[in-house]
Amino acid sequence: MVAELITEIQQGMAAYLDNAQMMQLQKVLSHTLFGVEVTKRQDQQDTPAANEELLHSFLAAKHIEGCSDKSLKYYNSVIENMLGDVDKPIVHIVTDDLRQYLDRYQKQNNASKITVDNVRRILSTFFAWLEDEDYILKSPVRRIHKVKAGKTIKETYTDEALVIMSDNCESVRDLAMIDLLSSTGMRVGELVNLNRDDIDFENRECIVFGKGEKERVVYFDARTKIHLQNYLNSRDDDNEALFVSLLKPHNRLQISGVEIRLRELGVRLHINRVHPHKFRRTLATRAIDKGMPIEQVQRVLGHENIETTMHYAQVRQNNVKNSYHRFMG
Repeated sequence: MVAELITEIQQGMAAYLDNAQMMQLQKVLSHTLFGVEVTKRQDQQDTPAANEELLHSFLAAKHIEGCSDKSLKYYNSVIENMLGDVDKPIVHIVTDDLRQYLDRYQKQNNASKITVDNVRRILSTFFAWLEDEDYILKSPVRRIHKVKAGKTIKETYTDEALVIMSDNCESVRDLAMIDLLSSTGMRVGELVNLNRDDIDFENRECIVFGKGEKERVVYFDARTKIHLQNYLNSRDDDNEALFVSLLKPHNRLQISGVEIRLRELGVRLHINRVHPHKFRRTLATRAIDKGMPIEQVQRVLGHENIETTMHYAQVRQNNVKNSYHRFMG
């Protein structure tokens, strides 16, 4: 209890003292309160309300920064689970509390290292914000390092698979949709939010709004242009959405609709794991293979961090083999 009291006093003074003064304050308090027993009055017990208030403030700040509703829900779920498990006021949570929580989380949920590290990253973001806002003196996640996970090579579509899918689409809409995903590498969420007016056919480009409502330009090839025009010319509805359902009343196509349609196509054609995100990964890999600078691939995909682009851009094993024989004989 004494340690918690000292921490609380330090946090209360953090805005008024520099680092050297804070260290001196800690020494004085530790010396003065050594051997003293401190108990909290029953009517002053901390309640979950204080934690909820800080969590609400954090989520409000992230919302203002442009986080999507989906991301905010995930943040809320992860942080609430941690608070319920640790069962301490946020300002008293220390590094060991979080280490033990992550260990329990992994064992109880049989979670992968990637999942555990995602939880760690969200907790790091939360406590870093608390530190920046002077609610706590120092983030307890600072000393919890990234969880190392083995690298897995994720599948991309072969050139043959892309041709087979294009040749076997049952509607002009699906053909245009596959071509646009394939040539731009856009996210499926960006695809379904496009309107007809967003497409610049003359320059073969369109503006999409990515994560955090960040705007960027993506480009498509001549084949995609033709198939998009054929699709739009075939429509008799007045919906502004670029892609709509095949049946009346022709509502805007949703993410789930795209995913289901592609999954069914893959099953019918015996192509393994057909889903929208695989087109994005395929574009990144092909662009890198053809010598496109990684910084430009980053711009095309709309990544804030170039390390994210590197995860998408895989070096094909055939290229490694060919390079070996070219340089090593």
